[in-house]
Formats: sequence, structure tokens, C-alpha cells
Amino acid sequence: MIDQIKKIASKHLAETIKSRRFLHQNPELSFKEYNTSEYIQSVLTKNKIPFTNGHVKTGIIATIEGKNPMDHEVLLRADMDALPILEENKVDYCSINKGKMHACGHDVHTASLIGTALILNELKSNFDGTIKLVFQPGEEKIPGGAKLMIKEGLLQNNPQACIAQHVYPDLPTGKVGFRSGTYMASADEIYVTIKGKGGHAALPHLLNDPILMASQIVINLQQIVSRYNKPDNPSVLSFGYVKADGETNIIPDIVTLKGTFRTFDETWRFIAHNKMKEIAYSICEAAGGSCDFDIKIGYPFLVNDENITKLSKEAAQKFLGEENVVDLDLRMTSEDFAFISQKSPSCFYRLGTGDGKSIRRLHTSTFDVDEKCLSISSGLMAYIALKQIVK
Repeated sequence: MIDQIKKIASKHLAETIKSRRFLHQNPELSFKEYNTSEYIQSVLTKNKIPFTNGHVKTGIIATIEGKNPMDHEVLLRADMDALPILEENKVDYCSINKGKMHACGHDVHTASLIGTALILNELKSNFDGTIKLVFQPGEEKIPGGAKLMIKEGLLQNNPQACIAQHVYPDLPTGKVGFRSGTYMASADEIYVTIKGKGGHAALPHLLNDPILMASQIVINLQQIVSRYNKPDNPSVLSFGYVKADGETNIIPDIVTLKGTFRTFDETWRFIAHNKMKEIAYSICEAAGGSCDFDIKIGYPFLVNDENITKLSKEAAQKFLGEENVVDLDLRMTSEDFAFISQKSPSCFYRLGTGDGKSIRRLHTSTFDVDEKCLSISSGLMAYIALKQIVK
């Protein structure tokens, strides 16, 4: 079967690369992937692969039915959205949508899943069950397209396995990585508005300084992770945005903070939320000010099912060779595929995209992949899917 899959994948490789470059050149932001959706639909229609569209507006679900389609279901997922970043790469397929860029590899995920669909469509007489291919909008933006698609009934047939892959620039092209059990952290967004009484910086005794309150909040909230959390439970609390709009001699009335909180324990997650608010409110009250503390609940932690991951890893070892399959460490980054992994047995693995020269980090203006990764991405996912149902 491996040789057959590789042969079909090789036949479609040029089209897969073409799809990736088109998508990279025409990025669209979360929940606005209209042209992306139309492109995917055109390829599926051309190849007579049945699908339904309009899921969470732009999402697509294609289905490839084997000999006994009601036997069982395997779900394969790719995200479609881009990021609000101005691309700085000098390549022929550079983004033409100014200020928008596929800086997280979703163009690779989508093009690879298109390639996987083409492979499986040629092999549908060789397996039982149904393989569902999900082109998902809005991975980069809360509440997450996966959550919304689940709400629409994505998992109503109780798939026996859900699979997703994600580019990984730290890993050389030709290699993939797996981790069983807990893999990626939950992620919540924090928005704080601190209100005081501003005025002349030379007269602080007449003011209630919101900058001082904000500074104390940022410093004191770090104690939540270092003193209230169990040492064996990784957690991160970071603030990446501070806005005061004062001057050298002007203390403003309002300071705003934005940050993120991540962890691997759902109970501790919400205990920490309450502790953050308690500390922030008490600091502002003691200083004669006030604050609004809003936490937007994001994605839960992502967990890879032990059996599904074992099957997937063994499939990768057979497809690529054991030397090209590595074990992954925990990551504090997050993924909305976590919503799927919390409800159905899942495996989220990493596709090496590094070219061996310099690491082009995710979410940066110069991110790009070694396109040689596309020579294995579609075929590997097809083989992993089939190994869930063909014994």
C-alpha cells in the first residue's frame, strides 16, 4: 500500500505545490476565508470529490466513502486562515494581500489535505468506512473554528480517529514528530483596564497613578504561577501589551494591559483566573483606583490519544523510516484542534519543514517552508488515515 500511495502522491505533487503557492499568495484572515474556500471547492469539484460547504460560513467537509461507508469514520482536519502580518519574503508566491500572510503554515495544511483527498479518492475501493476531510476556518481566533464546527455537528458520527498535522520549522524536512498524551497548552486572553486619576507627573501626591497600579499588577500576577501553582504543572502568564498614552510629564487616567495565560490543568486554569482578578482588584483598590479585568476563555489543552497516536507513529515509521520519526516535547503554544481532541480520540503531529539553513519561526514576517515537505505530507496523512481502518 505504501508504494501505491507514494506513486499517487507523486502524480499529484505538482498540483499540491500549485495549491500551496496559490493559497500563500492569497491569504485571508480568520472566518473570512471566502476565496480560499472557493478555491478548495473548485479542486474538489474538478476531481468529483463530494463535499458540503458553508460550515461556519467558509468551512468545507469533503467525504470519501469506501466499500462500506457506514462501517466507521476517520476525520482529517486542515485549518485555512492566515495572520495579520505584512510578509517580507522575496518569493514569486509572496502574499498579494497587504498585511495578511500565511505565517503559520495553514497554506501547507490545506494544500496537503487537498493532496490527501486526491490520493484517498483513488483508493476508495481498497478500504471500508468513510474518511471525512475537514477544511476549517478560524483556527487563529477565539472562539476557534473547530469549536464552532463541533457545535454544528462535526463529531456527530463519533469518528474513531481524528488526525491533524502542523508544520514545524525546528524539524528538518523529511521528518515528523509525535507525542502521546498531553501535548499543547490551553490558552486564554487577558484584557485589563486600570483607571486612576492622572495629571502632572511632578505632582504625584495629587493623583492616583494607574501606571504604578499596572506595574504592580504585572509583577504581582507572576506570583500566581510561582507560588499558587503546583511545580509539576507547567503554566505561563505573560503580558505583551501595555498602553498608557502619557508623556514624560503626564500621568494618564487609564492604562490597558493585554496578556495570555496557558496551562495543562483545567481545574487550576479557572482557579488561576479568579486569583488574577482578586490580586488586580485589591491592588487598584488599595491605591484608590479601579480596574476592569476581562478573561476571554480560549482553547483547552490538546491531548493525543495513546492508541491513535501509537498507530499513527507506527504508520509514519513504516512510511518514512524509523530514523525520520521523532518524539516531541510539551509545548505552551495552543491549537483549537484541542476542542476535537477533548471529545474524540485524536492525534496531532508535526511535519518537519526546515531547510537546514536557518529556522524561519512561525508567526513572523519571514516565515516560509521547504516545499520538499509537500512530497511526504499528503501521502503520509493518507497512510495514517488508512492505518486507522485497514488492519
